[in-house]
Amino acid sequence: QVQLVESGGGLVQPGGSLRLSCAASGSIFDINFMGWYRQAPGKQRELVAGISSGGTTNYADSAKGRFTISKDNAKNMVYLQMNNLVPEDTAVYYCNLVRKVFGVSMTSWGQGTQVTVST
Repeated sequence: QVQLVESGGGLVQPGGSLRLSCAASGSIFDINFMGWYRQAPGKQRELVAGISSGGTTNYADSAKGRFTISKDNAKNMVYLQMNNLVPEDTAVYYCNLVRKVFGVSMTSWGQGTQVTVST
């Protein structure tokens, strides 16, 4: 079983920055992918940024150039640095982890952290 705990959300003005952190614990082996998703009110959950076990990153078009995902394997942490935030970034942000165990993908989610971009 995997536990994911997010932190770093909050209220920020447009143009500001936030750094989200996700701490993973438990059966954190055979990690295939870690990512950040977000869900705004009335909208579907969407992938914001992801990083593979090999370090390859991918971003939603809305995040490119503004957000950076990184990880610290030694600390079992994944981060999302968000710069130049806009009100459309307001959402609950979820940490996601995918493991491949005997060829079967197993997905875990954190409880989410609220990000609000507003004046």
